[in-house]
Amino acid sequence: MFTRRKKTAAVATAAVAAFGLALTGCAGGSAPAADTAPTYDPDEKVTLDFAFWGNDVRAELYDEVLDAFHEEYPNITVNTSFLGFPEYWEKRQTEAAGGGLPDVMQTDINYLRQYAENGLFLDLTPYLGSLIDTEPLPDNVLQIGQIDGATTGITISTNAWSMYQNSVLLDEIGVEPFEEGDWQDYNDWMAEVTDAAKANGVDVWGGADYTGRIQSFEIQQRAKGKDLFTDDGEVNFTKDELRAYWESGHELRDGIAIPQQRLEETMPMTGFDTAQQTSEMTWDSFGVSYLANLGEPYTELEITAPPVTKKGAQDLYKKAGMLLSASAGTDHPEAAAILIDFLVNDPVTGEVFGTNRGFPASETAMSGASLDGINQQIADYEESIADRLGDAPPVPVTGYGTIEDKFRQIGIELNFGTITVDEAVDQFFTEMDVVLNQ
Repeated sequence: MFTRRKKTAAVATAAVAAFGLALTGCAGGSAPAADTAPTYDPDEKVTLDFAFWGNDVRAELYDEVLDAFHEEYPNITVNTSFLGFPEYWEKRQTEAAGGGLPDVMQTDINYLRQYAENGLFLDLTPYLGSLIDTEPLPDNVLQIGQIDGATTGITISTNAWSMYQNSVLLDEIGVEPFEEGDWQDYNDWMAEVTDAAKANGVDVWGGADYTGRIQSFEIQQRAKGKDLFTDDGEVNFTKDELRAYWESGHELRDGIAIPQQRLEETMPMTGFDTAQQTSEMTWDSFGVSYLANLGEPYTELEITAPPVTKKGAQDLYKKAGMLLSASAGTDHPEAAAILIDFLVNDPVTGEVFGTNRGFPASETAMSGASLDGINQQIADYEESIADRLGDAPPVPVTGYGTIEDKFRQIGIELNFGTITVDEAVDQFFTEMDVVLNQ
């Protein structure tokens, strides 16, 4: 067990005063007054609800970390719950409508502004430098969770968009891994895999229809020098651009990619998790979960860069993999801050999670991580894409999580053939307009 790093409680008052808090409903919550250092009674029995998205693997890792937390704070009991990513946010939206968010919850950067600006997250600024240790967190990492001067999320990790390949399965089928090329090259490679598998009498496909993921559209747009939204929150792509993107998936949906019905049968796992497809584009932190879900004999994976839209373009970027936020309605803000601090900073989190939640943003958490196996592969991958990494896009607009999920749902309808591309484009722009103008 790692030795717990020492807190800097002595600087609490100075830190609070420096931030000069005078929030007016932007973050809500029962944060201490600006001239009062946050206090915590170690003898008070406290129970916190903590929610995260993930699977059984991540749940077991959290159990191990929270056992260590309870050793340090025996008076704080933490009750956990988890769901797959889409279901997780559906439940949070239901809770938000009823005023009952968990005390502490994993947050995605795409949802941060939406929840913060609606007064649902506690402003954590009074706890920075005291109950939440900021020394291991670079300033640009702390700034990720700041909305209108309030710190509504603390970044756990960062990650990058990537492509995973099942090299063992590819070897069985007799096709070499995809190395590099443009999007048509990738489509052709997927077709080669699917045809080779069929010839061998195996139900395996080269991949899924990536046009159902907004991230793949995003990096294609970034290759043109355009983020999806401007700094002012204006839509920065046209109907024609989206139409061309979804039309590019026609051949994938015509037998090359894994059928949607297959994916529905494997949920919440993907076709890649279940060795039914040989490649999948996702955030690079998914490697540990993939290996755990695949099991024997699929013990080796390859991580490569997504297809190239334009050579030399800085289309990729480092994303806040996850953040931690506290509910504005929590009855125990100090205990919530202590839990956030532990889950972000303590070396045991690096030791246990590795890169399951993305690469640790905290130096002390990273000090506990052992970068071997898939974790070292992720580190090597991120180094290999250094020339493709550009500036992160603007903080996502309010409602971006809903927009992203609508994009995914329309992708499913396209795969089932229940909607045309023209209908999909019109529906997406109509519903996006509703979200942005609420």
